[in-house]
Amino acid sequence: MVLAPPLCPQSSGARRVKQPPSGPRGRRTGSATMLLHRAVIPCLRQACRLQSVPSRLCIRACSTNDSLQPQCPSLAFSGANSSTRGWRVMGTLLGLGAVLAYHDHRCRAAEKSSRIYTREEVKSHSSLETRIWVTLGCEVFDVTEFVDLHPGGPSKLMLAAGGPLEPFWALYAVHDQAHVREILAQYKVGELSSEDKAPSTLKTSDPYADDPVRHPALKVNSQRPFNAEPPPELLTENYITPNPIFFTRNHLPVPNLEPETYRLHVVGPPGCQSLSLSLDDLYQFPKHEVTVTLQCAGNRRSEMTQFKEVKGLEWNAGAISTARWAGARLCDVLAKAGHQLRETEAHVCFEGLDSDPTGTAYGASIPLARAMDPEAEVLLAYEMNGQPLPRDHGFPVRVVVPGVVGARHVKWLGKVSVEPEESYSHWQRRDYKGFSPSVDWDTVDFDSAPSIQELPVQSAITEPKDGETVQSGEVTIKGYAWSGGGRAVVRVDVSLDGGLTWQVAELNGEEQRPRKAWAWRLWQLQAPVPAGKKELNIVCKAVDDSYNVQPDSVAPIWNLRGVLSNAWHRVHVRVTP
Repeated sequence: MVLAPPLCPQSSGARRVKQPPSGPRGRRTGSATMLLHRAVIPCLRQACRLQSVPSRLCIRACSTNDSLQPQCPSLAFSGANSSTRGWRVMGTLLGLGAVLAYHDHRCRAAEKSSRIYTREEVKSHSSLETRIWVTLGCEVFDVTEFVDLHPGGPSKLMLAAGGPLEPFWALYAVHDQAHVREILAQYKVGELSSEDKAPSTLKTSDPYADDPVRHPALKVNSQRPFNAEPPPELLTENYITPNPIFFTRNHLPVPNLEPETYRLHVVGPPGCQSLSLSLDDLYQFPKHEVTVTLQCAGNRRSEMTQFKEVKGLEWNAGAISTARWAGARLCDVLAKAGHQLRETEAHVCFEGLDSDPTGTAYGASIPLARAMDPEAEVLLAYEMNGQPLPRDHGFPVRVVVPGVVGARHVKWLGKVSVEPEESYSHWQRRDYKGFSPSVDWDTVDFDSAPSIQELPVQSAITEPKDGETVQSGEVTIKGYAWSGGGRAVVRVDVSLDGGLTWQVAELNGEEQRPRKAWAWRLWQLQAPVPAGKKELNIVCKAVDDSYNVQPDSVAPIWNLRGVLSNAWHRVHVRVTP
């Protein structure tokens, strides 16, 4: 379909058209002449500017210069068939004008889309001010005009701004269809340079050079080691977090382990032999699956920083995700090695295969009582959402401890042992502990506080985002809620006025088993916007089945490491009339 260009006023140099005769026939002819003059002549003049169209065609079709011959034919008609002839001529010229205008459009588009750009140039077009560019394969597209038309909402498309579409199309396969590609083709502005069509695979001595490729939607908090969280609008898009956007918490470079040579060393008790288990050996244990939410101890740390400076990565509300994990129960593997419950205190210590330049590996521990309890469902996991673990998430084997802080879910697991004391790892003894707001780095005594295991009740708002503008009438608020130790979330309260009045949100997601509520609940509230309000101070708080509730502010729970941040989550938005 060809759309005619906008009508434009008669130019000063246009040749005047002879007036048609009066009367009904004359009025019909005059109407045809007027329509022809207003609609066709501008099209023809536009077509005359085409460099690729032979000059004689342009001159004969629409010349307004009296010195050029032949000039535009007279558009006045007489006689009995004047009206019919007028419409025929007008139709012919309309068709010619449309063809030439379409040719002009195609030529201009072809000229523009043949331009060559680098990835750096594309990256610079990542805002409405600089225009929104994306790539697909080796092609470059300016999708600025499509942002507001995107069916998934502008914020989803903006995640790809300045970069490739492929990672997002991999998440949402519905995009990879012919009609979607046809829409995208309209916005093509060029192609990537040949040097930029494939990412560099140059090897360096950098210990992080062999880290895996990450999804561009992740909001990076540190590159080395890599730590990143999904944006809030994607975090609660699905109950199960897709693997590519599951939050990533690494303390050291990601090891590149071969599944064929991988071995897990399980130290046996005195008098028993230790086990050296391959992946195939682990597959022989009964396979157990469980849906578990992992949360970093530092989730929402940035809110503590706003109150008072802390040391740690500036996590927002996205250092939490949920997956379906599968593997061997830790209690089965420990029993195979000869371990059993003890009357005295004992701990299961885990050691990862990631290490720093000195050879120090990441380590952590959990109480033996939890590890040996089948109801605790602690896993040596080798699958995540039905697939082998991604490298960033512990391939080939990691620990999954439902209801416990993410720091104990050791990745790239290399060694398991049972000890009378908890792990001597720095991350067990000198990190991931909570302290009074009065404690500072001059007075802190890490030995005086227990290591974090189960986490407190938590909730956060993922939509709308802080600072966003919402429409008057009705607002939809979404978020997540979770509590540690298997405690189920029984209610989420939401306020639009900073906590003066409250409404109860609807809880979604899997039903939670008593004392085994390992996964989050997603929640949603649709509420009318109070008349005349120009802004909303949205607040949420969750309540678990032990009636633990989030504190109303950061001040009483602030600590020098910024962990255990679970105050009411607040989002401020503006309201359009």
